[in-house]
Amino acid sequence: MKFTLSWLKDHLDTAASLDEIVVALTRIGLEVEGVENPGEKLAAFRIAKVLTAERHPQADKLQVLSVDAGDGPLQVVCGAPNARAGLVGVFGSPGATVPANGMVLKVAAIRGVESNGMMCSTRELELGDDHDGIIELASDAPVGAVYADWAGLNDPVIDVSITPNKQDCMGVRGIARDLAAAGLGTLKPLAVPSSSVIPAPSSVIPAKAGIHTRNASEGAAPSENMNSRLRGNDGAGVAPVTGEGPGPDIRIEDPAGCPAFYAQGVTGVANAAAPEWLAKRLRAIGQKPISALVDITNYVTVDLGRPLHVYDKAKLSGGLVARKARAGETVLALNGKTYSLDETMTVIADDQHVHDIGGIMGGEESGVSETTTDVIIECAFFDPDHIARAGQKLALTSDARQRFERGVDPAFLDDGLAIATRLVLDLCGGQATGVTRAGEPPLGMRSYKYDPTRAETLGGLAVAPERQRTILETLGFTVTDDWNVTPPTWRRDVDGPADLVEEVIRIEGIDNIPSVPLARIPGVATPTATPEQKLERRVRRAAAARGLDEAVTWSFLSEAEAAPFGGGAYALANPISEDLKVMRPSLLPGLLSAASRNVRRGQGSVRLFEIGRRYLAEKERATLGLVLAGERRARGWQSGKPQAFDAFDAKAEALSLLAAAGAPVDNLQVFGEAGDAWHPGQSGTLRLGPKTVLAAFGILHPRVCQAFDLDTGVAAMELYLDAIPAKRGASFMRPAYTPPALQAVRRDFAFLVPADLAADSLARAVKGADKATIVSARVFDVFTKDGETSMAVEVVLQPGDKAFVEAELKAIADKVVAAAAKLGASLRG
Repeated sequence: MKFTLSWLKDHLDTAASLDEIVVALTRIGLEVEGVENPGEKLAAFRIAKVLTAERHPQADKLQVLSVDAGDGPLQVVCGAPNARAGLVGVFGSPGATVPANGMVLKVAAIRGVESNGMMCSTRELELGDDHDGIIELASDAPVGAVYADWAGLNDPVIDVSITPNKQDCMGVRGIARDLAAAGLGTLKPLAVPSSSVIPAPSSVIPAKAGIHTRNASEGAAPSENMNSRLRGNDGAGVAPVTGEGPGPDIRIEDPAGCPAFYAQGVTGVANAAAPEWLAKRLRAIGQKPISALVDITNYVTVDLGRPLHVYDKAKLSGGLVARKARAGETVLALNGKTYSLDETMTVIADDQHVHDIGGIMGGEESGVSETTTDVIIECAFFDPDHIARAGQKLALTSDARQRFERGVDPAFLDDGLAIATRLVLDLCGGQATGVTRAGEPPLGMRSYKYDPTRAETLGGLAVAPERQRTILETLGFTVTDDWNVTPPTWRRDVDGPADLVEEVIRIEGIDNIPSVPLARIPGVATPTATPEQKLERRVRRAAAARGLDEAVTWSFLSEAEAAPFGGGAYALANPISEDLKVMRPSLLPGLLSAASRNVRRGQGSVRLFEIGRRYLAEKERATLGLVLAGERRARGWQSGKPQAFDAFDAKAEALSLLAAAGAPVDNLQVFGEAGDAWHPGQSGTLRLGPKTVLAAFGILHPRVCQAFDLDTGVAAMELYLDAIPAKRGASFMRPAYTPPALQAVRRDFAFLVPADLAADSLARAVKGADKATIVSARVFDVFTKDGETSMAVEVVLQPGDKAFVEAELKAIADKVVAAAAKLGASLRG
């Protein structure tokens, strides 16, 4: 958010320098992103008077001027149609840089006539869009003076980054309030006009959908019994807004999206250009002045954080209603784009058309113009959640949306409307009507019991109780003698005593918190890492040692990225982007995105892993994800063509990392088909028994690869760290190495097996034939001939305290053959 120094001082009575203000803003949590002084780029431009103007001898549209910029006459060639003798304008001498295009002025011959600099237009100085002629100043402007100094353009512009929880600082006044609490000055009273409304029965509208509506004549106005009390202001010295006749015809049919809708009419306005002071402030913060009525609403939005909208009454058909949009309705917004609406969005409409996307942007059809004479000023409260969701669906941002989705002050409707109406009357003339109020703003007053000692116990900074009281009261909080604290209506982010501590520490200064070492417990320090943390460390080191590169990706994905992996169980109600909407059900989408970026940048072989959390409906699970993309081996004179990764590469990584994690790798079973995200027939799972899945591995499905802009043949693996059984009674000491006394015996068996028999099933059956002596079994050869499949199995036998005799070996061999026979395998002859 941008504002000028003089604008800030309209609300803050301070003698602090710009540097002190900038430092204080960052210190209290309003980080300053930059400070710009528009006058610096205009330092070389001075006020000059045209002494004479004669036709150029070689060009009909050019004139040769004699210009005095305080140092005597200079000859200047000028093509502006309004250039004439006696005109006072802005002159750029040789050496000056034109802000609009960066051109450095120099002495040059134009059509054979020497020109020493130029007379400038507003567009060339980036002061506006006018380029039809050069700037014309008042005849008494001081010739020779620096134009920026005389025009008051040396007003620094401060750009502040407002965090989402600081909705009160989306207006200059809120920032001034924080600075006053920080000790940089005093907050000036807010000049709020009082309202005087003539009672009119037609202004009292029947309530719809349970919403109470009232005319301003019903009892005391809220600005007298609520807003003024909160701000300590009685509006003294401000001309009242006197209404005549009934207020505008308004009603609410969507109380959830728009709980309160206030409006006041002004008749007989003249919508000309805004005065220079107002236009200059808007230009300084990057906004284009449009007309007085529009500029007033933009000014109040930035000044007080109170968005408003102005309708041309002549373009409306009937009264205004805040309702849900209907399916198929569209609106042509003020940005010139047409938006399709749905039933979840709140709109402001008349009897025939939608005229406003409630709280986000007004419509073109009812916008004011230079011919507007009668207007309706809308001041409403829109629900923040409704605004956020509608803005996301429409992909539409605006100054109004930024404020409404954070939450504007619900108690500032009357005062905001009165201030805007007073500005309209002052700048555009006319006569105000009565005020109509539909609905009730959700004030939601809350009170918390606060203990001043918590500033030290929770925030780490001892602050005197009276200083804490001063801070809170300056920020607008009400503090009773027994420390019951009521947040102001503009602070919806405060939700308990901890937030009050935050306010005290923020204003007093986080930098003042002393650095205090943690108390050291006597004795030998004990390990603090949990078994889960130790497991992650071991696996991380093992993965890095195997040549894999660690990545850290977002824990949030788009719904489309999460869909192939089961979809996200948790979706954010207000994501910063649709690409970061759901919490990841798998680590693979993030790794695939990272692999895709690397491949597109020319990386031939990508080997990435990440240790993080998957967020499933039942719990979050610690997981290691792995992606192998590109070439496993580059082409070469020995290796020939490049070789791609395959499912066995992913399986090898899974087994190696499981071994490093201490999993019982020898007891794992391989099950086929890891899921829909994997290539059919080229994936599997590693399990302890049929239910405990430790890892999934294989080649990803081609459609998943294409979704991430990767070629097919990407190998991947997910290792579920929380499924690895923990070792009971584990200690830091390694067990003593006790090799067997006798050498192992190896025997090979060749079986004819069914074509659909898995090699792992045969190896497991053979190993289980005699658990006392068989320590391992593996398939080392497979071939098929004449429709028959043969598998060769190597069996390792480990004798105990004595060597095997022939009879024992035969007995073990018989058990092996019998175990294989249960799977349909027979010993090959």
